[in-house]
Amino acid sequence: MNFTRWSARLPGTQRRAAARADRTPATPPQPTPPDGGGPAGPGTVPAARAGSAPAPDTEPVPRLEALSVHDILGTVPALVAVVYGPEHRIAYVNDAYAALFGPRAPGAPARDALPELTELGLLPLMDQVLRSRKPRTVKSRRVPVASGRHGYYTFTCTPIDVGDPGVGGHGATGEGTAGHGDGRRGVLVFAADVTDQVEAAERLRASERRQREAAVTLQRSLLPQELEQPDDLRVAATYQPGGSDTAVGGDWYDVITLGAGRTALVIGDVMGRGVRAAAVMGQLRTAVRAYARLDLPPHEVLQLLDGLAAEIDATQIATCVYAVHDPNEGRLVYASAGHLPILVRDPDGTVHRAAEPTGPPLGTGGWLHTSGSMPLGPGSSAVLYTDGLVERRHEDIDEGVAALERAFAGATGSPQVMCDRLIRALGVTQEHDDDVAMLVLQHPFRTGHDAELFHNAALELLGGIEAAPRARAFASGVLASWRFPTELRDLGVLAASELVANSLQHGEPPMRLRLRRTDRRLIIEVTDGDDHLPRRRRAEPADEAGRGISIIATIASSWGSRRTPGGGKAVWCEFALPGV
Repeated sequence: MNFTRWSARLPGTQRRAAARADRTPATPPQPTPPDGGGPAGPGTVPAARAGSAPAPDTEPVPRLEALSVHDILGTVPALVAVVYGPEHRIAYVNDAYAALFGPRAPGAPARDALPELTELGLLPLMDQVLRSRKPRTVKSRRVPVASGRHGYYTFTCTPIDVGDPGVGGHGATGEGTAGHGDGRRGVLVFAADVTDQVEAAERLRASERRQREAAVTLQRSLLPQELEQPDDLRVAATYQPGGSDTAVGGDWYDVITLGAGRTALVIGDVMGRGVRAAAVMGQLRTAVRAYARLDLPPHEVLQLLDGLAAEIDATQIATCVYAVHDPNEGRLVYASAGHLPILVRDPDGTVHRAAEPTGPPLGTGGWLHTSGSMPLGPGSSAVLYTDGLVERRHEDIDEGVAALERAFAGATGSPQVMCDRLIRALGVTQEHDDDVAMLVLQHPFRTGHDAELFHNAALELLGGIEAAPRARAFASGVLASWRFPTELRDLGVLAASELVANSLQHGEPPMRLRLRRTDRRLIIEVTDGDDHLPRRRRAEPADEAGRGISIIATIASSWGSRRTPGGGKAVWCEFALPGV
């Protein structure tokens, strides 16, 4: 076959030839003077002398039409094959193609002679190109290049006109006549080696995968490995990182027992993704636990966190909710730093959103946070969550919160079951595009035998010298009715006496003694109107006072004090029950 005939018909060839013709100036011949010098006539420019600018290069431009197609395609480093007709019979393969797949006989149909194209699924694509006369490309096809090794090639199939088919005698078979049948049409198969690019992309993906796994591992290691389980609450939490193409975020949660039956519940979200966000999250979570041990009101905890977040990284901000549940009050006291509202479900199924107050995210500074409260008595449940649970693209986040309200109203079962049901109801899958953290808590009704293990008793103390004897008599009678062992009953009476004596000496009315028992511990608490917190100190042998708190710390499992919201303080101690 004469490839010069169809080389001029390759796409773009005619345009390039026309462009070259347009750029070639049409210079008319000039008459030659008799002395053999430059062109004659008036206005003739004299010949340049030595030292003048050199004459322009007049070397003729090579004519590309004279180049052999075999020579051009044979030196191309890519794979090239030319086929023609509806059976894609071979017209030509270049040296690179033959070196990779072996020599191919001209005239043979591609289905038999080019099995590699069949394996790559290119024959249907070549059919489309032949019919539509539009080029098609398939990227990064895996091709065997050596024993046990593979390379990657991008194949482009371009329609061409190959002229009068006659290779190997097949032009006389009737596939294409001298007219314009399919025999005049062909396909140029061009394959570029993209192995380096594919391997580089795979190395990049592997690196990103390792970084994500490291971030997820760090994230999970910084979250609680096992939630603390308070006496009065049932708590469960779940964390699900975003899909495999999503960098891990800085979502976290925590449950912290504060003593005297109170429990702190925390959930937060560090803006940003990756190891950096997870590291900032770990520092904030550690700080929250430290501040919680101070037994501060929720808004004061957030105030401290706000300053710390700015010190950790001024470019990182975080949202957070810190809430404290007190079973004696049956309320949830909370403060929010730019976080989504807590949802509380009443025993009758009604769901409430936590109202204001809320402040800006942590790390912004210049804001005084405040605390709010909402009922959370027996039979109630609550859910704390991050935005990954309710935020969706092209949807207002309030719609997501409303959907969570509807799902939460009908969710039943244990807290862990409720977590799973809410995840499914909100359509969160393994390929979700954001991290999700959620904390569900229940304050269950106590009935039957369980109800016998939870009791409360309180005595108002009016002050005066009769307050201490009354407190001892009250504590002794209550503990005896709760059928505590004699040793524990005596320790409880001693602790109540010391706490009341301390309050009488250093506090102000009104004063109250409260006894509480759970299935795990005995709690004794005294409140008064003075906000000065006691501290443990070493009493000298000659001192007549200062030993009360030391005695409490010695005989009790734990003790502590805190300021109460209405002014004043509460001092408490706990005793672990036998067998717990």
